[in-house]
Amino acid sequence: MNHPQETRAPLPPFTLESATLKVRLAEDAWNTRDPQRVAQAYTRDSVWRNRAEFPVGREAIQAFLQRKWAREIDYRLIKELWAHDGARIAVRFAYEWHDDAGQWFRSYGNENWAFDDHGLMQLRFASINDKPIPAAERLMHWPLGRRPDDHPGLSALGL
Repeated sequence: MNHPQETRAPLPPFTLESATLKVRLAEDAWNTRDPQRVAQAYTRDSVWRNRAEFPVGREAIQAFLQRKWAREIDYRLIKELWAHDGARIAVRFAYEWHDDAGQWFRSYGNENWAFDDHGLMQLRFASINDKPIPAAERLMHWPLGRRPDDHPGLSALGL
């Protein structure tokens, strides 16, 4: 059970405006690459599917994110709302990163999210594909951290 102080606005049911804001807030948090901060947006018993891993609960999510960002260096993410209904949101995303050998990748994917009444994510199902790219094909150029408001989103980038 979640505690009343564990509320993450905006809360369901989502409107176009609140769902769009929820997606941007998630993007901003993930771009911090702070596993503890990101994990706080999920219920204590949140269930994930992420490629071949199926973390359950905040501790497992935090450990997953620590491993992810240790491997995915200089990670920059853009998310975009795809659909919303009630307490559910679907997003598409792309992110760029490189491995420790310097090979750049663009990872593309879709996520389906379900939220509790307090705005915490209970379910996260992600499908992701990685494409090796030359550094010259990178599209996500901003200092590490939050994507600037004037940087193009996925649709404007043709992704």
